[in-house]
Amino acid sequence: MTDRKGIGLILTAFPCLVLWLLFGGLGVVNAASPTNYDIVIVGGRVMDPETGLDKTGMNVGINGRTIAVVTTEPIIGKVEISAAGFVVSPGFIDILSYDPNEYGVWYKVADGVTTNLAMHGGAIEPLKWRKKFAGITPVNFGAGFFYNSARLSIGVNPYRPATTKEIERLVRMAQKALDEGGLGLGMSLEYAPGASQDEVEAMMTVAKRFNVPVFFHVRYSTMEAPGTNIDALNEVITLAGKIGASIHVDHINSTGGTFSMAASLELIKKAVEDGVDITACTYPYPFWATYLNSARFDDGWQKRFRITYNDLQIGGSAERLTKENFAKYRKAGKLAVAYAIPEDDVTQALSSPFVMLGSDGIMEPGNNNHPRAAGTFARTLRVYVREDKTITLMEAINKMSLMPAKRLEAASAQMRKKGRLQQGMDADVVIFNPDTVTDTATVERPNSFSKGFEYVIVNGRIVKDPRGLRKNTRPGQGIRTERSGKAVGGKE
Repeated sequence: MTDRKGIGLILTAFPCLVLWLLFGGLGVVNAASPTNYDIVIVGGRVMDPETGLDKTGMNVGINGRTIAVVTTEPIIGKVEISAAGFVVSPGFIDILSYDPNEYGVWYKVADGVTTNLAMHGGAIEPLKWRKKFAGITPVNFGAGFFYNSARLSIGVNPYRPATTKEIERLVRMAQKALDEGGLGLGMSLEYAPGASQDEVEAMMTVAKRFNVPVFFHVRYSTMEAPGTNIDALNEVITLAGKIGASIHVDHINSTGGTFSMAASLELIKKAVEDGVDITACTYPYPFWATYLNSARFDDGWQKRFRITYNDLQIGGSAERLTKENFAKYRKAGKLAVAYAIPEDDVTQALSSPFVMLGSDGIMEPGNNNHPRAAGTFARTLRVYVREDKTITLMEAINKMSLMPAKRLEAASAQMRKKGRLQQGMDADVVIFNPDTVTDTATVERPNSFSKGFEYVIVNGRIVKDPRGLRKNTRPGQGIRTERSGKAVGGKE
């Protein structure tokens, strides 16, 4: 017979025993189980490049704009997405894009992009730029300071060097832009042939002070002397080592690596070993594109790029060029696609641990564009993961999410919560079928949506589902550095 003291001990211990059973003591009920989340993604193959997690049958719970749980235990939510047979991964970050215009940004969404960063090009005044897109864009957005535009805005011709006073003025403009939250500096040296090394050094010094990278479209794009890819890379690597600045080489498959990819990647590898903070990006196409009235098509382009007029095609059409229509379209400033990249250069770049993905394009009305503006991420998954097996699926996801986030996270706390699928990270998520995801954009028809991305979630809100794009949903947040102010709810 139990005495009163014994009964008292049992009664006192009973609530604790119940809690122990509920919250894992016997593994009967997981702590996450009773919670009702805003969105639950159930039964998917969850892949997180930072932790290496790659496991099927997992569930993801989202509350507000945050990933609240990643678990194998059952969870329930207000909205339930069945992801059986699909990959659930961090949303893709297009680090080398342009302004998220209303027309082109939806092609990004359909391609799995949740963050669109204008780091090739960018803005002279990033604060005004972010305010322009606040509250109206489905994806996250951010921009760097674009040196070439700033240079032109104060009357510096692309073919002459800036004077000392002009450099001082440009330095002040860059400092203001970075103080306003610009994510880095963009310099397109090939498009400003007159830009001096003093100018490059001045911008690198500013970038070092603000702890942001300089994004370089380097000075040369081929192996035709004088002025080769190797010279161009050595210029920025040497200055980066001297100043201690972080640098990024834009689209190395078309600038800095064409016809020299193995040697170019070896230069980057050696620079990393020597302590230089350097990365690069590529897009998954063996042809580039730019405007015919740019310096890239100055005299001698046929020899430099090893192509003829017939290797050029007007983007958004089937028209190949001749000597006669080249002059007409150059005067009009049309964008032309150039079949001038060896396929092996693309595969080597994608295989490098220092190279991530960046589209170098966004669709504009009129569709005079390269298909990379709509299909970069789906094409990588189709051609270089599924078909050719150049890289693994996890490597591809890493190059499309975590690597871009890490490139910018030293100065932007926001980027430290992107590119990962973990508890506490931003709920930027894509759900796709790795066996069917495909690009459909072509040179003739670049305005064609990718297929296979079933759901795209930005900041915890669904912007694409199997029925299509949710064009009334605009949850994109401005991405900036933290020197002053902060982004909240898409506003400054």
